[in-house]
Amino acid sequence: MNWFVKLFTEPSVAQAVIVYSLVIASGIALGKIKILGISFGITWVLFIGLICSYAGISIPKEMEHFVKEFGLILFVYAIGLQVGPGFFSSLKKSALGNNALAASVVVLGVLITIIFFYTTGNHMAIMAGVMSGAVTNTPGLAAAQSAVKDLQVQGVDNSTITLAYAVAYPFAVMGIIFSLILLKKILRVNIEDEQELHRKLNFIQSNRPLSIHIKLENKQLIGQSVRKIFKMVNEPVIISRMFHNGTTITPTPDTVLSDGDVMQFVATKRIMEKVKLLVGTESDMNLRTEPSSNLISRAIVVTRKEITHKRLGDIPEIQHEVLTLTRIKRSGIEMVAHGNIFLQLGDTVTVVGTEESVKAFAEVVGNSLKRLEAPDLGPIFMGIVLGVILGSIPFYIPSIPVPVKIGMAGGPLIIALFLSRFGNHLYLNNYTTNSANLIVRELGIALFLASVGLSSGHNLAAAFTDGSGYRWIVMGITITMMPLLIMGIIASKFFRKTYFEICGLLAGACTDPPALAYAIKTAGNDIPSATYATVYPLIMILRILAAQLLILFFT
Repeated sequence: MNWFVKLFTEPSVAQAVIVYSLVIASGIALGKIKILGISFGITWVLFIGLICSYAGISIPKEMEHFVKEFGLILFVYAIGLQVGPGFFSSLKKSALGNNALAASVVVLGVLITIIFFYTTGNHMAIMAGVMSGAVTNTPGLAAAQSAVKDLQVQGVDNSTITLAYAVAYPFAVMGIIFSLILLKKILRVNIEDEQELHRKLNFIQSNRPLSIHIKLENKQLIGQSVRKIFKMVNEPVIISRMFHNGTTITPTPDTVLSDGDVMQFVATKRIMEKVKLLVGTESDMNLRTEPSSNLISRAIVVTRKEITHKRLGDIPEIQHEVLTLTRIKRSGIEMVAHGNIFLQLGDTVTVVGTEESVKAFAEVVGNSLKRLEAPDLGPIFMGIVLGVILGSIPFYIPSIPVPVKIGMAGGPLIIALFLSRFGNHLYLNNYTTNSANLIVRELGIALFLASVGLSSGHNLAAAFTDGSGYRWIVMGITITMMPLLIMGIIASKFFRKTYFEICGLLAGACTDPPALAYAIKTAGNDIPSATYATVYPLIMILRILAAQLLILFFT
């Protein structure tokens, strides 16, 4: 049995694998337990790592450092691939307000952290750890540790920063949710009234494509081509089917309009009102079930990367007289399939046409889910290489003696954001299925949390012996709740945001999935998810930069 004891106690590759596996497995198992309806999830991996380290279990430092950095890279890179398209969409004017409010939460948290730095005498690196724990942002912790190492900061080590993070984190998870509950009381929100308000708003503001049959009543259009309607509307609109001279067809832009024609239009609600004014009123006819039709409708998945480098209107293989592309569903969002769109791998395209034309279209775009199940690892690792290079570039700032780097947390994240959005144009296919992205992300964060826990637990008792731990808890709760309450009230009173929108916005401002889960359960709909996804990418970047900049300017 001596060999068995050595397997767990003597430093080796086998011992490191066993320790990491046990820490991660135990942490994930405990993460499924809910206390007062709240779960700490994968953060239990950090707590188990701290306990093991406190008990004297350790692994070789070089191995621990590599696993920690590589786990962090996998985590942030997977996040970048997932949220990249949404990040660039969030920069549009319609989402600037949400991002400004969420960024204000970050700024307030930083200001409170600076105040505590001057009033308590704690090292700024420790305060960066408290701040990262107070907003449940693990990449911020990694950025702080990276900055301490790169700047060769004296007087503090990374294990103390990890302890400050770990002590603040559990109270932050509860503090964020308690802030949402408190805001509901302060704003006097009635959940049923809020749900009814969103039902009305969704009906008025929805950008999802509608499908409506409209009868041609504008006599001036008779004898004109369908192209005339497109020119008059001058916005993305599709005519998927048309009852023309007793037959249901898929019209081309050159089809000549006749008296009595009925067309099935696909457009957003706002554009559809414009179509009705130009063409006519709704018809009771349903061309999808019309017996004279030989047209079918199918949802086809884009799985050939060769088709993703051109505008939809510039792909000759899909230009058929008996085929019409009506909608594209991407990342849960539906849009009208107009000619200026670039297809992306994983897009689901709704097409209407004859059976032969639909089959030909499916062959052009792929429609083979097996291709998507096997990710192309080459471009992904090439992106990681570019991210590491970007994170290692030194930036020189006047009056700062040491060059600044965005580090292993910032570089891969920024590269992944850009490649997820523009990689197809560079022939770098970074597509991953949701399940593949999730397993990479969870594996990365589990390895990182286990590493920081195993390297920091030996100082756990000292943190509470001298009273530091209790002070970190108080400061952390303040950094957690005060910005959320202030910006929540401002968002409601001055920006007219609904409570469900505010919940998603504040959960995104803390990059906190448990808070989002609570908000979704409270709302009974996906409204909080929309604002969470809108602000999450920008806030993730700001949290990483904030932790680094605090150490840069105050040490």
